[in-house]
Amino acid sequence: MNTGDVIFLSSRDVRNLLSVEDCIAAVEEAFRLHGEGKAQAPGVLGMHIDGGGFHIKAGLLDLRIRYFAAKVNGNFPGNPSHFALPTIQGVIVLCDAEKGTPLAVMDSRDVTSLRTAAATAVAARHLARPSSRTVTVCGCGEQARHQVRALSHIFHLQSIFAFDSSAERATRFADELSSELLFAITPGNDLRSAVFQSDICVTCTPSQQPVLCADDVQEGTFVAAVGADNPHKSEIHPALMSKAKVVCDVLEQCAVMGDLRHALESGAMSRSDVYAELGCIVAGRKPGRESDKEITIFDSTGMALQDVAAAAVVYERAVRQNAGVRLSLAA
Repeated sequence: MNTGDVIFLSSRDVRNLLSVEDCIAAVEEAFRLHGEGKAQAPGVLGMHIDGGGFHIKAGLLDLRIRYFAAKVNGNFPGNPSHFALPTIQGVIVLCDAEKGTPLAVMDSRDVTSLRTAAATAVAARHLARPSSRTVTVCGCGEQARHQVRALSHIFHLQSIFAFDSSAERATRFADELSSELLFAITPGNDLRSAVFQSDICVTCTPSQQPVLCADDVQEGTFVAAVGADNPHKSEIHPALMSKAKVVCDVLEQCAVMGDLRHALESGAMSRSDVYAELGCIVAGRKPGRESDKEITIFDSTGMALQDVAAAAVVYERAVRQNAGVRLSLAA
């Protein structure tokens, strides 16, 4: 497949080449391979500084060929308001893992957003009630838009409640997305009331304090906790974690940088209290939701294998469509 050149793919290229549906399918396959023990444990390295931080996530997957990908992301929540820049910026380097040959360098922002939302959709397919129609979204940034779009491919959604620390941002989110998806999206200021009316709640904030507590979620709700992707962030109170069926993307990763970390640190949970990794459920080794009354929580810290799978889709389509810019690394 490789001609010896490296394909450079911009954010526009990525958006044109990677659909929500295809990303969901690719991410589900990555979780399945992980759950079947057919993928090496992914790696992550984080460095945190005032105002944000950087992380490197790397993984290997045997797909059409064996792929390796490493992603370097900067995550600075203050960027939109301070510098008119995206919160997340970075690149993914995709390689042929049989030969060590670089294949592509692509903008990481849309890959990260899409594969994160795809993971929520995969988890929801297994952990939410099949009849789910109503979603509460806490945090109305760009990630929230992808979350709703991905969930709308799994469920026949009828209404969304939107919450954000900025009322203006929540209103803009509701106006723009309701026009796109053609169902009701209501900005609100009573998060607990909205969650009580919802089948699904997605938290995608940069919060360092829990936004959902034990009494905020009723029986049967599926919660996708997306925002806690470093040790300082926290969205789900340990007491809520301890009363729910908790599923992690990667157990050891969640134990050091997800909401699970805070539950472990507080003594509310131990590692053995975690029900499963998502890959185990996707691979059929454990059931997902087992009753309509369960509270299920997906602790989503972002698995590198999601990046590999999504980047492989982008690269293979770029080859077929002659997209991107070909660059030679040869002297």
